[in-house]
Amino acid sequence: MILTSVLPELILLSADFGLIGSPRWRPLAYQYGAFWAGLLHGWQPNFAVQPVTMFLTHAFLHTGPMHLIGNMLALGVLGQMILERHNTGQFILIYIAAALGGGTTYGLLSHSAVPMVGASGAIFGLAGAQLVWRWQDQPKGDLSHLRRLAELCGGMLGLVVINLLMWWLQDGQLAWQTHLGGTLMGVAAAGLLPAQRPILLKIRS
Repeated sequence: MILTSVLPELILLSADFGLIGSPRWRPLAYQYGAFWAGLLHGWQPNFAVQPVTMFLTHAFLHTGPMHLIGNMLALGVLGQMILERHNTGQFILIYIAAALGGGTTYGLLSHSAVPMVGASGAIFGLAGAQLVWRWQDQPKGDLSHLRRLAELCGGMLGLVVINLLMWWLQDGQLAWQTHLGGTLMGVAAAGLLPAQRPILLKIRS
């Protein structure tokens, strides 16, 4: 999944500097591949199925190298965690489901005229799935259900805090709706996938 995000940005960055193609490639990529909430509210699409394809294509475009690097670092860490217990096919399934969930929630909650791009919805989905699995892996005899639930809620609260910090650092230019939808879809997918290789945790008294 890293390659599918890195390659488009490398091509667009090369075009930005005039090494290949044209500097117009980036705005064209956003025009045809970004998520435009207006397409769900009467805007005219550039091609017939754009209101459908944008639910996925937005996750493979980024606003620039810094946006890409931040997302890919998070993807590398979370991806390794996921692959420790699930196979590549299941990892891709969670990633795509979270990207679609992020796009869907953004479309439902946002009427912004600004295009939305980035893999962060899918990445937050991986984080949500990992939280669920950590909760499931806790030895049930050592922790009460209430404490296990509190740990899960604490992890979810941590994701909320991360979003608030990112929103502040980016002066409000953050598609929090995408993160919310991706997280919820990741949580749902983690609950539906069959158990694979649980991560054994040491409980300290």
